[in-house]
Amino acid sequence: MKILLVDDHSTVRLGIRLVLQAAEDLEVVGEAADGAAAVSMARALSPDVVLMDLRMPVMDGIAATAQISGQTRVIVLTTFDDDDYLFGALQAGAHGFLLKTAEPQAIIDAVRAAGRGQSVLDPQVTARVMERALAAAPPVVLPEGLTAREREVLQGIGEGLSNPQLAQRLGIGESTVKTHVSAVLAKLGVSTRLQAAKIAYGAGG
Repeated sequence: MKILLVDDHSTVRLGIRLVLQAAEDLEVVGEAADGAAAVSMARALSPDVVLMDLRMPVMDGIAATAQISGQTRVIVLTTFDDDDYLFGALQAGAHGFLLKTAEPQAIIDAVRAAGRGQSVLDPQVTARVMERALAAAPPVVLPEGLTAREREVLQGIGEGLSNPQLAQRLGIGESTVKTHVSAVLAKLGVSTRLQAAKIAYGAGG
């Protein structure tokens, strides 16, 4: 799996590169220090996943994400003081949020999940983003067609749980979880877990 690192701090890029190098199935194929370079390198290298910082010179991560997200999956690298940027990144098509302070294995797992087409939701970031986004929004009414199990799955998605975590909580197989997640997304009329999480928060969890 090919990874492109985008951050204007070389020490951050070095740290993440060292983490990813520990996984034999992950390869860092390039590094960029600003959004414009990231867009150019993404087109040239066709990475599977881009780890994108938000506050950068020349072109910020939001603008870069908007240009890259249609070609490959973008995970936002964030700290807790980036709320405004996070909302912009979500609208630009980011597929998930990853904390720069995450444990090494969590970073590896998140990149692998994104490469498999899954959204990556750090529970701490997700809760903060969704609470703010829905603060002034009217309550969301869930479709009546959702089963009790599907509602449990949706609640877990809203909490940022991965499929393995949902399987453990509900006592079912991961393949069954995937089936439920697909059904939930279809019934909600959305295509990503991020969108489903927003609906879950709007409905009160």
